[in-house]
Amino acid sequence: MKKNLKTQTVGIKEFRQRIAFYTNQAIARGISLIVLKHNLPIFEVKPLSKAEQKKRAMEKLAADIAEARAQVRRGEVYTHEQIKQMFNLK
Repeated sequence: MKKNLKTQTVGIKEFRQRIAFYTNQAIARGISLIVLKHNLPIFEVKPLSKAEQKKRAMEKLAADIAEARAQVRRGEVYTHEQIKQMFNLK
C-alpha cells in the first residue's frame, strides 16, 4: 500500500449512494476519502495496508477459534447426523 495516499472529498449522500464505487477506487488507486456532511468533515475512509489486512484476518480467525472452543465447552455441538437432518441432506 502506498504511504502517500491521495485524498479526495465526497458528500455523505453521494458516498452512501456509490459506496461500492468509492471502495473500489480507494483500493485500486490508493485514495483516502474525507466524507463531508454540510461541508464539514465527519469521517475518513482509507484502504488498509496488506499487513493490516493480514493482522486483522488473523485476529478474526483467533477470535472465531476461541468462540468455537467455548461452544464445545458449553456442549453446543452437533453430530454429523444432526447436521444432515437440519439441512435435509441424505
